[in-house]
Amino acid sequence: MFRKIIALSVSAALVGTTTTASAAGFALIEQNASGLGNAYAGQAASAQDASTIFFNPAGMTLLPGRQVVGAVNLILPSGKFNNTRSTAAGGGFTLAGGNGGDAGALAAVPNMYLSWQINPAWFVGVGVNAPFGLATEYDAGWLGRFHAIKSEIKTINVNPSVAFKVSDNFSIGAGVNWQRAEAEITKAVNYTAVAAASGSAALAAAVGASNEGSNKIDGNDSSWGFNLGILFKPQPNTTIGVSYRSAMNHTLSGSVVYNNRPAAITGALAIPALFNQVGDGPITAKLKLPASYSFAVKHQVNSKWDLLADATRTQWSSIQSLDIIRSTGTALENVPFQWKDTWRFGLGVNYRYDDAWTLRGGVAFDKSPVDDVYRIPRLPDEDRTWVSFGAQYRITKQGAIDFGYAHLFVKDPSVNLSGLPALPANLVAGRGALVGNYNSQVNIVSLQYRHSF
Repeated sequence: MFRKIIALSVSAALVGTTTTASAAGFALIEQNASGLGNAYAGQAASAQDASTIFFNPAGMTLLPGRQVVGAVNLILPSGKFNNTRSTAAGGGFTLAGGNGGDAGALAAVPNMYLSWQINPAWFVGVGVNAPFGLATEYDAGWLGRFHAIKSEIKTINVNPSVAFKVSDNFSIGAGVNWQRAEAEITKAVNYTAVAAASGSAALAAAVGASNEGSNKIDGNDSSWGFNLGILFKPQPNTTIGVSYRSAMNHTLSGSVVYNNRPAAITGALAIPALFNQVGDGPITAKLKLPASYSFAVKHQVNSKWDLLADATRTQWSSIQSLDIIRSTGTALENVPFQWKDTWRFGLGVNYRYDDAWTLRGGVAFDKSPVDDVYRIPRLPDEDRTWVSFGAQYRITKQGAIDFGYAHLFVKDPSVNLSGLPALPANLVAGRGALVGNYNSQVNIVSLQYRHSF
């Protein structure tokens, strides 16, 4: 049964070909549908179903017998750039091409969990999910194409877990995480600027004005991590959960490929400086996905009402720059991030209408790790406020359907890549200054089925 569940879960995760950040940074908190209606408030304490494996594995001790949960989360972000005072790239280019359309797109994020009670004290389980994801894509010919066109990060995480019930009021849990990460980024390449920077007048003349192509950088890696949790009840109607998820250290290995490269440049790639700018070849990039820890509480006011709250800290300061390195040891890209650690705060409520229906509501505030000075179009992130509602319908004693909806009000982000001292020259030289702001929002719909057996 375990082998079948894991195989089915990994297959379901692979169906989600694109994942889109909805929490701050590029974290994906959408790890079930049962928590969406509460804006994911109090998830480390609520243990509503087997998805507690992600939020707090100790919560399995509140799930008697065996339980399987499958969910799909549909995420629709919107990010529309508005140009204010951008300038064209050198080499005869103009700002023609538009603002890039909507950089967001609908994405499906699946997850699946199984919990299994071995005896009165011991519980085991496994979860398959996508903890991080990013997808932005602009129109190919937009005015900021020399900075970014497509940016995508995908993860698949398999999380075997175990929990031990120390007493009726105290439990502990732990899990091992195997995570696969894949990344792909593309942008337009100003071959006219590359030729001019070579110092060869003959090469510059051969390439000519307004000559552009594109490149694609991709890479992948697998890594290991862990998660821990404790659950305790200081009084019968109050549950407190504390959980921790470790950082995941990835060293992505892949390649860079340049398209529509002029014959004159291809013939001159023996020059090391020129090859370092526009030569095909293997690359590596280090990416440390952040650790996080959460403090949560669930309080049952009476037979009808539950209150939930949590505070979650994510250590985004582990991402200070994106350094893409060629096999020769030279840098292809050095993009500063300078991200900061952030807090997310959530409040939620459950109302048991009758034996079949439970209604949910929630709000949350999610602080962005991005400093205004370092914001780039690949991830124009800003603070966001969640407003959510949802419900559970118990079809039978064993089966239940959960669904939820959330709207995220995102503070309008701004981008100012105009050669500020804090930014490296390679973000502006040959690319033009990109200056403007975004109109952003996110809508999320989730559906889940839970079956106990």
